Amino acid sequence: MPTLKLKIDVGGTTGDEAWRAIQQFDPIQGAYFGLEFGGSKCRHAAGAPHSAGEWIGAAVRVGDPLLGQYAVSHYLEQPRVLDVDVEP
Repeated sequence: MPTLKLKIDVGGTTGDEAWRAIQQFDPIQGAYFGLEFGGSKCRHAAGAPHSAGEWIGAAVRVGDPLLGQYAVSHYLEQPRVLDVDVEP
């Protein structure tokens, strides 16, 4: 099952606001967001907006490689998605 690794620009947002604004690809097997998937360490107070240039990783599982290629295009069209890689 392929997994897409996303790099999400969170600058100027708070918490997971940037992730919640992403339109998810349909169908997906699961979608996960957090620093465990990569990112720049936040150096601001909790509840304060993320600084410009901060990013947090996400992982999205899809059912097969063909869906993975369609999902890459879908996510790269999202304004806060900086990069997408596919892991088999």
